Amino acid sequence: MKTAPQAIVEAEKIRLDKWLWQARFFKTRGLAAGVVKGGHLRVNGTRAGKPSQCVQPGDVLTFTQAEQVRVVRIVAIGQRRGPAPEAQTLYDDQTPPPAPDAENYVSPNPRYEGKGRPTKRDRRKLDLNAAQTLE
Repeated sequence: MKTAPQAIVEAEKIRLDKWLWQARFFKTRGLAAGVVKGGHLRVNGTRAGKPSQCVQPGDVLTFTQAEQVRVVRIVAIGQRRGPAPEAQTLYDDQTPPPAPDAENYVSPNPRYEGKGRPTKRDRRKLDLNAAQTLE
């Protein structure tokens, strides 16, 4: 038989895969469990072994999501998988902002000045000039 304090402590914990699903980091619990089973998630710096591992408020999760490393501190345990604004109250995102890479930086398309892609209007002018030179 469980005592009251143990029941309260267990009520403040939740399965890792269920929390990731409720916080809307993954679309299904199966995807969340796959990330944990694959060894791609750390809880407080230690690799999580099972999706059934319990987490509680104050734990820090580190995992990759869409080629970005996410660092998240659990603030609360949700009761359901609600809308996104409700899910965002469950965690504190501590992910550092991405550093601008010089080699991956893509500048916006310049207006047509002999380089880049011309606008529709510029294209019509080019076609008109080409037609006039052929005459």
